[in-house]
Amino acid sequence: MFEGNAVEEKVEVAVPDISVVVIVFNDADRLPAAVQSVLEQTLQSVEVVIVDDCSSDRSFEAAQELAAAHPGKVRAFQLPENSGAGGEPRNLGIQHATGRYVMFLDSDDVLERNACRNLFESAEETQSDIVSGLCVRLHKDTRNQKRDEWYSWIYSTTRTLESVTDFPDLFVWDTLSTNKCYRRDFLLENDLRFPKGMLYEDLMFIADAYLAAKRITLIPNQVYFWHVHEQAAEKSVTNSRHEMANYVHRLEIHRRIDALLERHGLSDLKLAKDVKFLKHDLVLHLRDLPFRDEAYRLEFAKHSQEYLAGIAPEAYAKVQPIQAICAYLLSQGDWERLIPAVDSLTNRDKISSPLAEREGRIYWCDQYLDDAFARSVLDVTDLGYHQKPVGQMFLRNGISSLTVEGTTIRMTGRITNPLGVIAPGARLEGELQFSARRRSLQSFAFPVRVLRHDGESVHWEAEADLTKDLRPLGIIDTVWDVRLAVDVDGARTTTRLTVGDVDLSGGVLPVRPRLTRMVADHLEPHASAKGHLAFRLVTENQTNERVLELIERGVRGKPGALAKSGYRKAKSVRKSLTSTETKLRLYHEVFSRLPIKKRTVVFESMIGRQYSDSPRAIYEEMRRQGLEFEAIWSYRGSPKGFPKDATLVRAWSLPYLKALAQAEFWVDNQSFPLKLTKRPETTYIQTWHGSALKRMGFDLPELKAATRARQQAQQAGLDRFDRFLIRSEHDVQTLAKAFRLPEKALLRVGYPRNDALAQARQREADGGARERGPLAAELGIAGDKKVLLYAPTFRKAGGRLSHFELPFDVERFADEFGDRYVLLVRAHYLNHVVLPPTVRGRVIDVSAHHDVTPLLNLADAMITDYSSVMFDYALLDRPMLFFTYDYEEYVNQDRGTYFDLLEHAPGPVFNTEDEFHEAVRSLDTQASEYASKREQFGARFGEYDQGNASRSIIDQFFAHWRR
Repeated sequence: MFEGNAVEEKVEVAVPDISVVVIVFNDADRLPAAVQSVLEQTLQSVEVVIVDDCSSDRSFEAAQELAAAHPGKVRAFQLPENSGAGGEPRNLGIQHATGRYVMFLDSDDVLERNACRNLFESAEETQSDIVSGLCVRLHKDTRNQKRDEWYSWIYSTTRTLESVTDFPDLFVWDTLSTNKCYRRDFLLENDLRFPKGMLYEDLMFIADAYLAAKRITLIPNQVYFWHVHEQAAEKSVTNSRHEMANYVHRLEIHRRIDALLERHGLSDLKLAKDVKFLKHDLVLHLRDLPFRDEAYRLEFAKHSQEYLAGIAPEAYAKVQPIQAICAYLLSQGDWERLIPAVDSLTNRDKISSPLAEREGRIYWCDQYLDDAFARSVLDVTDLGYHQKPVGQMFLRNGISSLTVEGTTIRMTGRITNPLGVIAPGARLEGELQFSARRRSLQSFAFPVRVLRHDGESVHWEAEADLTKDLRPLGIIDTVWDVRLAVDVDGARTTTRLTVGDVDLSGGVLPVRPRLTRMVADHLEPHASAKGHLAFRLVTENQTNERVLELIERGVRGKPGALAKSGYRKAKSVRKSLTSTETKLRLYHEVFSRLPIKKRTVVFESMIGRQYSDSPRAIYEEMRRQGLEFEAIWSYRGSPKGFPKDATLVRAWSLPYLKALAQAEFWVDNQSFPLKLTKRPETTYIQTWHGSALKRMGFDLPELKAATRARQQAQQAGLDRFDRFLIRSEHDVQTLAKAFRLPEKALLRVGYPRNDALAQARQREADGGARERGPLAAELGIAGDKKVLLYAPTFRKAGGRLSHFELPFDVERFADEFGDRYVLLVRAHYLNHVVLPPTVRGRVIDVSAHHDVTPLLNLADAMITDYSSVMFDYALLDRPMLFFTYDYEEYVNQDRGTYFDLLEHAPGPVFNTEDEFHEAVRSLDTQASEYASKREQFGARFGEYDQGNASRSIIDQFFAHWRR
């Protein structure tokens, strides 16, 4: 009996919780680190199964050494011949794994220290077949090992799925096998294996596994570190996409997955996968096409066309327009248009086609438009190219030729001229700009000799004696970028030079760097990663190469190490000086100890995005009265449109912080940064930007539910207001209460921005006539046309183009009412709209106008929804229409309102386009029908708007500044 027990104890072996299968091929040096990351896991019951894919280096010997060093924890196996991919080694690993769960690890990657514990405990708790965690890509060739979290939105929280169809994004986007833990019995019961000898084996395996799993759990923990070595001698599959076999394997794997989905009847998942193929898989390979020869392109097209024929047409509508356009042109084998389109795919916002306008729509090209599907794909109206002036366009500039004669380089090229935006009679001037890629170093410019129209493009010719004029330093400015800037009637657009198929081999130029020819003796042209022309400093002289080698060795030595250390420290200091934490310290510990500058006012409107609203009205009244003061305006983005007689500072810059710290007055309509403490000597006049229909401040559910720390921070920001402008007792009961403002802070004077409206109404009442002002002529509105203004509130951007979608068909509106009305569309300053060219002159986008007040004054009637401009426009006593197409959602699911708009609206409320049209048809009737309600509405919400708010504020705070 005892012997039996002894034998029984002998054969009893503890089953590991997890077997980690580590595959290796010719990677002996990195294998130990991968294995060590498993041995150091906080979960102790883990085994390592190393499978060598018949390496030609000593990888298997290294694996055997690791197994000998860790008996019982590490085992090593080898395939008899190389399989050519990662599938077969993993299959062998599954066969030899003994753990209850299985994971996969590549020899050049590592596991996060708690990966096995987190995955195992989650699997045990949820009884899931698969548990997946966050993979992090670490770019090992970069100085700071740049990190990319692999589709992190999938892992934002812990969730358990009963089927992958509950969360299609997981199936479509996370196609890795390595950031997951699998129940071993699940793999065996479903005979889950990787395809043999195929690249992209992960995609097929994980698709099979996802569909077979009865339960999948996602955890937000980092579990896998994917090491990216872009400069490695042996390229990974990811870094060798240009090889045709790579692409052929990818397509074959996709075909197999498509067949799998079809067998399961998962058409919705197939559509989602097609979308991913168009916007991700295909794009990865398309970007390489401009660098490939004709034979490669033809073979690429052949394979692509066969697969694209099976892509669902609906998928094209769910990707970015340029992605769909490239796929369509590829399916047609149209290289003439595809290669320029790929330029736009690689360089965001570049316009690389002349475009075409047909029946009021803008198309990428004038071909294929007889086909309905092609029209839908090639329609780029919503990109708004037709609304952009030439100065805001990023135009394709393709090099036609590049030659070198002696020390002179000659180039010609063609600039795309979309929709003829560069008119034939335009005055054209240009210069060729060479600039060192490292910022703050040298740049040189050479005039362009020829600029002329040539069909649908602009032809240019330029030459430059680089040896004479361009003197690089050497070593630190080894790469030089080239741009061509063109002035079109004074408006400048800057282009990059696309190399295309131009042969650059004959473009070598002698050069004399300032650090002498020891570091380089010529400039050599090359195409950058995005296909643009650049020059690099190189040397051909063997002696010079030897000298350069010595220099580089010195750089790697102690003096070089000290120099590089100093450079890195300086760079680190610079980065630290521009960080948020450092800026806050400078503001509070340095700038706030400087003396207050008397008669200094910092103005800001809409967080620096506009020169508008009540801060503008106060500023301009102060100028009109001739007050002596220093005005500082903050701006965000471009300073265009801000006053030239004021000091302009970029928001959140050091001059901005210094100005706020020393100002005697702050004047704004939203909020200066919450973390900036206001000094007691500074007076903060908060004009705010509208009365409230929507709930605000501490009346918002999310702020009520916020942590105490966040509530205290919010309150501290609000407590900075010394004066808060009030335009009605409604503001007292809503805004002031929601912001928890004391009575002493309330200033019942009305809004300065509304002075112009109150005065306009008074003039109309006194004189009986409307004054349109200069804005109508500026917008080209004829005198016999009435003006309607559509001014909706902020909407979260939606759709594939991420812009605000109008709730009505503007073309239909223009066709029906364009003979009587001009419709002005004024989107919220955080939204943007695009209008089709068919409505030119009848519907006008006025969103770029900083100040809404002149637009309100111009409008004969206004259409809005929940925007606070309703309270301002009521001062004019003109018709208002309320297009509340999403009322229930807005009121019940969003922020809620302080009163029922349906009950109190001073005009018709509707939610369909037909009702909208009917309201416009009966506008004159509405004007009289709602006259009483408009009067009550204006009196209730604008009782203190008497037309003198700006003067009242100046009298109270700034009168002593008069000369």
